[in-house]
Amino acid sequence: MLDWLGGRVDFERTPPKKPGADFGLGRMRRLLARLDAPHDAFPVVHVAGTKGKGSTVAMLSAVLSAAGHRTGRYMSPHVHALEERISIDGRPISAAALVTVFDILIPAVEALDRAAARRGGRGPTWFEVVTAAAFLHFARSRVDLAVLETGLGGRLDATNVSRPVVSVITSVSLDHMELLGRTVGRIAGEKAGIIKRGRPVISGAAHPAARRVIADTARRRRAALLQVGRDFRVTHAASDDPLEGGDVEVMDVRDGVSEHFRLAMAGRHQADNAALVVMAARQVDAAGFAVPRQAIARGLARVRLPARIERIEDAPLVVVDAAHNVASMRSLLETLAPALATRRPRVLVFAASMDKQIEEMLAAATGFFDHVILTRYTTNTRAAPVARLVSACRAAGLPPPRVAGSPAEALEAA
Repeated sequence: MLDWLGGRVDFERTPPKKPGADFGLGRMRRLLARLDAPHDAFPVVHVAGTKGKGSTVAMLSAVLSAAGHRTGRYMSPHVHALEERISIDGRPISAAALVTVFDILIPAVEALDRAAARRGGRGPTWFEVVTAAAFLHFARSRVDLAVLETGLGGRLDATNVSRPVVSVITSVSLDHMELLGRTVGRIAGEKAGIIKRGRPVISGAAHPAARRVIADTARRRRAALLQVGRDFRVTHAASDDPLEGGDVEVMDVRDGVSEHFRLAMAGRHQADNAALVVMAARQVDAAGFAVPRQAIARGLARVRLPARIERIEDAPLVVVDAAHNVASMRSLLETLAPALATRRPRVLVFAASMDKQIEEMLAAATGFFDHVILTRYTTNTRAAPVARLVSACRAAGLPPPRVAGSPAEALEAA
C-alpha cells in the first residue's frame, strides 16, 4: 500500500513546476464521487492559515472530544508516521484500518488514473488520496464532526470540498510564495477561499492587508466574521517555565465577558491559537453541538503536538520545533529567549526546504546562539543545499557554522 502511495505525485516533496497548473478541486471531487461522497457524511470545522493551523486543529479537536463528540482530526504533514494525519478522539488510525480504507480507495483512484491518461492528464495526487482516505475513515467510523487542516493555501486545497459549520483562518504571513502569491494580500485571498456562503468564520489575521481581504471575502459570501482585536481579544501569561504552557484570557468584545484557560502548549502564539479555538467552539455550540466551558478547559489543558516547541531532553536542554517561515521562527525565539538567557553554550541545529525564506529565518536568530550546526533532510528532495545555508548563516552574522551530513549527525555534534 505504501509503495503504491509513494508512486503518486507528491507536492509536499516535489513542488509543481508551474504555479497553479496542478492545483484544483476537480480531481478530488471526481474521486469523492466514486466513493459515494464520504465527506458529506459529517459536519466539519475547516482551518487554514500560514502558521498555527495544526496547533489550532489539535486544540479544537481535543475540545470537541472532551465535550463528548466523536471527533475526527485531519492534519499535515506528519512527524513520525502517516497514521498521525488521521485520528479520531486523539487516536491515530490503526494500520489495519488504513489498509481497509486503501482497499476501497485504490480501485477508484486507478480508474481515475486511466480516465486521466486518455485525456493526457493526471490522476489524484498523494495528498488528494490521503485526504480521501481520511474522509472515508471518518465516514466509516461515524464521527460526529471532523476538524480539517488545509494542506496548502485553502481555495484549491483538497480539503476544501465540505460545507463547514465554521471556518477558521489562523494567521497570514509570507510562505509558499511561488504558489500562493508574493504579497500577504494575495496569500490571504487563497486562505480566504475556505470561507463558505452563510457560514461563520473566525480570523486571527493581524496584517492589515490580510484583514481587508478576509473581511471583503466574508462580506461577499455573507459569512459572519469574528476578527481578533475587533470582536475578541487575547492576553497571554507565560508560566514560570517558558517551555510549559501558560494561561490565556479570551474576552468577547461584543458582550465584555472574559474567560481564563490553562494551556498545555508553550508560547504566546499558542495563546493566539487558543483564542481562535474558544471562539470556534462557541460557534460549534451555537450550531447544535454542545461545547461547555469545562470541555474547552480540559481540551486546552491536555493537548500537545510533536515538534511544536517540544522538549525532548532536559540535561542538556534539547528543544525541537518545526518553524518553517520567518513568523514562526520569531515566535519560537520569543518563547525560547528566557531559557536561552540562562544557558551556555547555546547551539542551533538548522535545516530547511529550499522554497523557504532561509536567509530571513537565520537573520532572525542572530544573537541567540553561540554555535550553529547546519544539515539537510535526508529523505526530502526539497531540502535546501547546505551551501545556501552556510551563505545565509554568514550573511546573518551568526557564528561560523559547522556542517553535518544528516540530522542525526548534527544532533550528536551538538
